[in-house]
Formats: sequence, structure tokens, C-alpha cells
Amino acid sequence: MDPIIILQVGVATGTVLLFATLGEIYAERSGVLNLGVEGMMLLGAMSAYSIAVSTGSPWLGLVVGMLVGGLLSLLHGFVTIHLQADQVVSGLSLTFLGTGLSLIFGEGLSKAGTISLLPSFSIPVLAHVPLVGPVFFTDQNVLVYVGYLMVPAAWYYINHTRPGLHLRAVGEHPAAADALGINVYRLRYVYVFVGGVLAGLAGAAISLSISPGWFSEMTTSGQGWIAVGLVIFAQWNPLRAAFGSYVFGALRRLILDLQGPTALLGVRNPFFYNPYLGFFLQMVPYAFTILVLVIGSREAIRKRIGAPAALGLPFVREERG
Repeated sequence: MDPIIILQVGVATGTVLLFATLGEIYAERSGVLNLGVEGMMLLGAMSAYSIAVSTGSPWLGLVVGMLVGGLLSLLHGFVTIHLQADQVVSGLSLTFLGTGLSLIFGEGLSKAGTISLLPSFSIPVLAHVPLVGPVFFTDQNVLVYVGYLMVPAAWYYINHTRPGLHLRAVGEHPAAADALGINVYRLRYVYVFVGGVLAGLAGAAISLSISPGWFSEMTTSGQGWIAVGLVIFAQWNPLRAAFGSYVFGALRRLILDLQGPTALLGVRNPFFYNPYLGFFLQMVPYAFTILVLVIGSREAIRKRIGAPAALGLPFVREERG
């Protein structure tokens, strides 16, 4: 096992989680919990790959994947914001819907053959910085570099801009925000849509660059659920979300490497010769996600870790006489 390769691949695969996690942070910061990330990612991945196959343009596929994810999220927005339905039930339904649609429209897509992929390249000068260069700036996909820019931009937007202040207001105290003239309904729709667009981007990143192709529901392999858990782990902070996403990405690669016949320094690998240990390793990231979600479901703990006060609660505008 080469630690540099593990970290380099971890950054690439972690970018998928990063996009999905940032999208969910925007939605939850506005007060809307969306558990449909997995479904939006799958439909985004399928749509992006399908368009890339039919047009030969991965860039057009990327745009379509983002749009499809955003449009699907608006269905969740309508049900939870306009109809004020339960956000958990609606989000789960969205996952089932997105998964079903992607399997129906993606039928036969796995046999479509090779396509043009989004480009990968190294950043001059930065690629030669010891340790950091080979991991972050050498032969990475263009979307990885987009992720580097998106993280500080999201952090600054949420914490140091007026629109970011409005976002936090509708997620913390929507009634007070409404009294100040902020359109709570409109902002929630906007950020649910943004969350869907980023989930679609995450899916498109898989099928067009990170793990090219369409492999039905195995394309995302549950990464949408991991992203939902990472939001709680990151305490709704984009900087922590980046750290968690890259660590999870590296962990997934490490698990694959640990299942080879030899481990580090050529030592006989017990995980290869005992398959049950290998299955245990594959379970670890998902078990962690479940643990984080269970912890985050407790209201007292959610308040302690900084969850938006109005998260999951429908907003009903009071009529003013």
C-alpha cells in the first residue's frame, strides 16, 4: 500500500461526498431536511452519463445531471414547504423515486461503451510541493479543483454575507425572519434546489470522472446516506465537511487495499485470508454513518452540536391583521 496513492484517491472520491454534503448543508441550514440525496445522486449520475453517451459531451452531461438533481429536489420542496408534509417521509420517498427512475431510464446504459470524460491535470508548481502536491494537485480531475474552491466560498457565503445571514435566519428563527420581511418560503425553495443541484453534481462526478460508467444502483453505493451523516459530523460547517469527506474517501480506498494478499511492508494480510474481516471493514463507514444519524436524531444533542433550530419543522406564516 502506498499512503500517497491512498490519500490522492481519497481526495478524488471524497469530492463526490463533498458536493453532496455541501448541498445538504445548504438545504438544512434553511430548515429543510432532505434524505433524498441518494436518489438525486443516482438520477444525476444516470442523466449525466446518458447525455454524455448520446452527445459525446461530458460537459453537457454534467449540466444536465445537475439540473435533473435540482428539479427532483423541487418535488421534495413542494411537498415539505408548500404542503408542509413530514420531511423525513418525503425525503425517503424521494430516494425511492430517484432510484426507480434512474433504473428505468438507465436500462441498457451500462452497455453503452466508452465516452469522453471530464479532464484530469496537474497544477504547475503546486504539484511539486512535498507531500501536499502529490496528494492534492497531481493528476486530479477538474471537479476536484472545483471542490477546493467551493469549500471556502460556501463557508464565507454562509458566515460573512447578507444572503448567508438570511439563510441562517430562516433555518434558526423563520418567524422572526418573516417579520423582518425575508421571504422564508422562497429562500427554502432556493436552497432545497441548490442542494439538489449539488447532489446531481455529485452523481455526475461519479459517472463522468471518478468511477466512469453506469452500474445501476451500485453507481453511488450508498454515498448519499454517508453525505447526510457527514452533515451532522461536520456540524453544518463546510470546512469540516471537506475534512470529513476526504477522510471517508481515503478510508474507502484503504479498505480496498487492505483486502489484497499483502498489507503494508509486505506483511501477510489477515483481511485477505479471512473474508469476514474484509466484510467488517466494508461495513465500518456505513456503521459510522448510522451512528452519527442516531446521535443527530436526539434533540438535546442536536442543539448541543449546533443544528439549525427549525430543522425539520414546517413554517406556517401567521396572518397579520
